Amino acid sequence: MRGTVTAVSSNGEYSFTKPNRPSITLLAGLGVAGDVHAGVTVKHRSRVAQDPTQPNLRQVHLIHEELFAEVGEDGFEVGPGELGENVTTRGIDLLGLPVGTLLRLGGAAVLEVTGLRNPCLQIDAFQDGLLKRVVGRDEAGRIVRRAGIMTVVREGGVVRPGDPITAELPSGPHRPLDRV
Repeated sequence: MRGTVTAVSSNGEYSFTKPNRPSITLLAGLGVAGDVHAGVTVKHRSRVAQDPTQPNLRQVHLIHEELFAEVGEDGFEVGPGELGENVTTRGIDLLGLPVGTLLRLGGAAVLEVTGLRNPCLQIDAFQDGLLKRVVGRDEAGRIVRRAGIMTVVREGGVVRPGDPITAELPSGPHRPLDRV
């Protein structure tokens, strides 16, 4: 399974969107250098309020660029970094990957998939009604989250737009993604 990095984004301050950058540096065990969500323990405010000692399973957030076109059909205009992701991708089914998948980005960086992003009400503050487009229910009534995946950094490196992405599925039975 292969894809491409189309944009990289980071922000050193808490804010919903993240500015695009020419490159980001991934730090093993921490996340994106200089990003507010980097760290060994949780950095998302709601998670910190629950238990600040939890491991940070949300070090790097990835979203598939194809989502922007899908929500665009309903009149929403979304670009890279605007939903808070660090890496925007094209050509790889992020939501279909199992937990534990290794994503190789560029020449050195390796991310391990930990789960799905759990979208929050800030998405509607960004664009009213967008939350219902990125979270819904399937025919069986199960919640479907489409706002990207969360990962941890296993091996650091610099990542740039245009870098290739290669997915390596874990051995053994695959666990489907759930929110983290």
